[in-house]
Amino acid sequence: MVDEPHPSPAPLRIVKTIHTVVWVFFVGAILGVPAAAHAGRFDWALGLAGLVLVEVIVLAINRMQCPLTPIAGRYTTDRRPNFDIYLPEWIARWNKEIFGPLYLLGLVYAAARWFGAHW
Repeated sequence: MVDEPHPSPAPLRIVKTIHTVVWVFFVGAILGVPAAAHAGRFDWALGLAGLVLVEVIVLAINRMQCPLTPIAGRYTTDRRPNFDIYLPEWIARWNKEIFGPLYLLGLVYAAARWFGAHW
């Protein structure tokens, strides 16, 4: 007999809430890199960039999937892009494609500011 995922609203809500809080934290860090660089706080820019890099490594180790996704999958048969997080479906679907380039652009901006660009 194969164990099928079964709907379990309370644990799924907990995982989705945790996943959403973590997502908000990392989006804040991604957006914080260029903001900190603009303010001349390169220590903060580097720290935020390092935190996001750790998250990128975690995703890479997990085949570009958040480690919370399979946990959420235990509690539902739903597999829409946002089944495991409280985000609109389109953001969940395109998350890496949106925030990956923003992270890279933030790093480029921070590096340019570090090396003297004033834009």
